[in-house]
Amino acid sequence: MGHSISADKRERQNVTRATRNKTNRSTLKKELKAFDKALKESPAKAQDALRKVVSALDTAARKHAIPKARADRKKARLALAAAKVKTA
Repeated sequence: MGHSISADKRERQNVTRATRNKTNRSTLKKELKAFDKALKESPAKAQDALRKVVSALDTAARKHAIPKARADRKKARLALAAAKVKTA
């Protein structure tokens, strides 16, 4: 319990936002793992998984679960990895 009504409200907001961010980050981690698995299996599956993980990264960045710069950096690295598998 906070010392004031506004402190109590702030605590409630923090719990709500932490839960929302945790959900977004866990979804993102699930998509990243699926991309890694698809990358090892076949390039065709990797392209489809890349589309999904890019969408998840954009969503997480838009909802401030992760910083936008981190999302952009991960997208670039994942696209590069998918391109390497496609050419190999």
